[in-house]
Amino acid sequence: MSNYTISNQEPKGTRDWFPEEFLIRKYIFDTWRQVCLKYGFEEYLTPLVESAEIYRAKSGEDVGGKELVTFTDLGGRELSIRPEMTPSVTRMVSKIYTAAPKPLKYFSIANFMRNEKPQRGRNREFWQLNCDTFGSSSLNADSEILQLALDLMLGFEPPKNSFTLNLSNRKLIDEILSLALKEIKPEIKIEVVRTLDKWNKLSAIDFKERLESFGLNKESIEILEQFINSKNLNELAEKLPALKNTLGYLEIDQVIKDLTDLGYGDYVAFNPAVIRGFDYYDGLVFEVFDNSPDNNRAMFGGGRYNGLAEIFGSVSFPAVGFAIGDETTRLFLESWGLIEKMKNSQPARYYLPLLDAKLSAELRLLTKNLRRAGQNIIMGLEEQKIGKALEYANKNKIAQVIIFGADEKAKGIYKIKNMMSGQEEEKKLN
Repeated sequence: MSNYTISNQEPKGTRDWFPEEFLIRKYIFDTWRQVCLKYGFEEYLTPLVESAEIYRAKSGEDVGGKELVTFTDLGGRELSIRPEMTPSVTRMVSKIYTAAPKPLKYFSIANFMRNEKPQRGRNREFWQLNCDTFGSSSLNADSEILQLALDLMLGFEPPKNSFTLNLSNRKLIDEILSLALKEIKPEIKIEVVRTLDKWNKLSAIDFKERLESFGLNKESIEILEQFINSKNLNELAEKLPALKNTLGYLEIDQVIKDLTDLGYGDYVAFNPAVIRGFDYYDGLVFEVFDNSPDNNRAMFGGGRYNGLAEIFGSVSFPAVGFAIGDETTRLFLESWGLIEKMKNSQPARYYLPLLDAKLSAELRLLTKNLRRAGQNIIMGLEEQKIGKALEYANKNKIAQVIIFGADEKAKGIYKIKNMMSGQEEEKKLN
């Protein structure tokens, strides 16, 4: 007998999914998978661990730094539990890219780990859907990825105006930096971009002071403030006309037009505050926001990242994609009352209790026949009175109880009791 006990609580930042919770997550994953398959994307999976250096190289100061969960294996290699999928899938594709037919359209549903403070909508362990298109530089690839992101949201049948896809472009960011800063060292540029990415989390004073700490003058800061405060492309063009004919501006304008023509116009908007903190983005970037007043937040995002493959010694190849997490999706469903709607649409479950141990063989046969007929049957394993059987069904939210005892056997029937109405229906035994 052990003289100590081990806690039965899951590690901080992780979560046990009991069946009721797993049903919600399965609904999310199933919806994701159905939409991706409709677009012709193929499912893949990479190892849970990778070399830590691939995240340090391109995942940004947070994900690629303090949030990495690392360890050293028996061969002395420093490995990391994957904190995101983009470097992993890029590594995988770099092995086959030269010979593979283009474009490659891949998706995965996998779990990840980040060493960050757990908070609402964000755990240390989390699940994500990752969707990526490799091998196409066409703006059509960007438009399709954005359309896929929109259809993934619409796949849950949310109410109108419940979410918005906010769009920007790292090329436009480069143009505004060139306009504001003229000559700029690469390391300062990265810090300015990261500051712009944190604009929504900083006060106006903190934002300005942080830019001043990088050596930016008043004129440069004013240009950046004009940019980041623009409400739409037209306003941006009026404030900073030099940006109107830049490639980044034109790409945003064209993609918004494409999506509007397809009927998604009400869901798409330009937002200069969308930067994306990962260092590998180099084109269009986007984030999807939940518009619920109870959960007004960025849910997920992505963009174009053409140069990432170079870190694996591969020829650079075009890529665009995004990742959507299970936690933020669950909160979105909850905030718009979609979880109850999902639960109400689940197939009915039936409880068939063992009311008489002498009828055990007949009960198993009835259960088999009903299951083969397509019903979801929970069969009783221990003999119990009808009162206890009904109590069990109520506690487990089982809407239908099948009653089969000695009287029913004698009549060659079984009964189905509706737990909501109390009505009973007789059925003949086969």
